[in-house]
Amino acid sequence: MIIIFLGPPGAGKGTQCKVLVDRYRLRHLSSGDCLRRERENDTDLGRRAQSFMDSGRLVPDELIVSMMIKEMENVNGKAGLVLDGFPRTLGQARELDKALRQVGKKIDAVLNLQVDDKELEQRITGRRSCPACGAAYHITFNRPQKEGLCDSDGAALVQRSDDTRGVVRQRIKTYHQQTAPLIAYYKQKNILHQLDGNTEIEKVTAQMCRLVDQLAVD
Repeated sequence: MIIIFLGPPGAGKGTQCKVLVDRYRLRHLSSGDCLRRERENDTDLGRRAQSFMDSGRLVPDELIVSMMIKEMENVNGKAGLVLDGFPRTLGQARELDKALRQVGKKIDAVLNLQVDDKELEQRITGRRSCPACGAAYHITFNRPQKEGLCDSDGAALVQRSDDTRGVVRQRIKTYHQQTAPLIAYYKQKNILHQLDGNTEIEKVTAQMCRLVDQLAVD
């Protein structure tokens, strides 16, 4: 089974993808995680992608496609996949379809997690993390015991450079302009399923699992 998870930044795709991985034994491939790993390892791709990510723009298709196809090829052939953050453009989607056809595979379902823009901005700009242990917090939903300090080690919490308000608005705008057309593309293929991401995490999970359980039956 290969599932694509669509949704704007901050929609909660990562949280729901973890449920898919644990419940259905799928392998989670996040384009964002892969790109950050490339940057941390100071690879050529990571250096080329840096300026795009920091300004909230999408990394060019040719960089993303080559990276993600390589990641997919490294997965055990029998393992199912959930793709998070890829594809993000029509060009990427078509290249992915082409690569899968060459190995006799296809996309089984596309889950589109819908969240209002104002809610997205609040979720993303409020995120904070500990630079020492990596613990995650939120200034509204998951506050530390002492403001601005990690509960575990007392380190000063930091905000990611791409989580600032200006960058977040650009990221959301970029999503609507370049990624939203994928919804029509996959709807035409009759594999698109909508999820309401404005509600509680548990309710989103329930929606998603009902859909995937039905796919497994079919």
